[in-house]
Amino acid sequence: MARSSTPTPAAPSDPADADASIHEPRLWRDHGWTARVVKNNDDEGWAVEMVKAGEPEPALVGPWTMGRDKKNPKPLDVNAFHTLVKTASEVIRRHEQALHALLHKEVALTLPAGRVTVTLDIVPDEDDPHATLKAVDAAGVELARHRVAANFRLNQVSATAFVEGGYRKPG
Repeated sequence: MARSSTPTPAAPSDPADADASIHEPRLWRDHGWTARVVKNNDDEGWAVEMVKAGEPEPALVGPWTMGRDKKNPKPLDVNAFHTLVKTASEVIRRHEQALHALLHKEVALTLPAGRVTVTLDIVPDEDDPHATLKAVDAAGVELARHRVAANFRLNQVSATAFVEGGYRKPG
């Protein structure tokens, strides 16, 4: 489901209320999730937003079905809520996987002395962005670890140069 409006956040104002289950036609809160049906600001229809407990922004916002009167939204129910939770959880999982892929790089080298895996883990700190360049052998023994610039490019060539250069910190 694509983001189709910018509704107000569904997070409760009192954190103690976050655990209370609510099952209303336009608001469901259960199992750490809140589903809220809101007026779609982009057209004349309705939207549903899914907010995970403790998060300031919705994980998912998408169009919601009109009711039989073609004027009001279809009420939320247990099946719709469970489908929305599953979809929103998948969106979060994909986002986490994409972030991991962006911040973690890995190159495996097969050398005469054996297999060496070189990894780069980027720390996107606002004040001190950096990365950790690490080499481990096939048994998982760490051969080297260096702090490098966050924009260090790890690829086959740079990993080979790092290993063949005796694991010295790249300049």
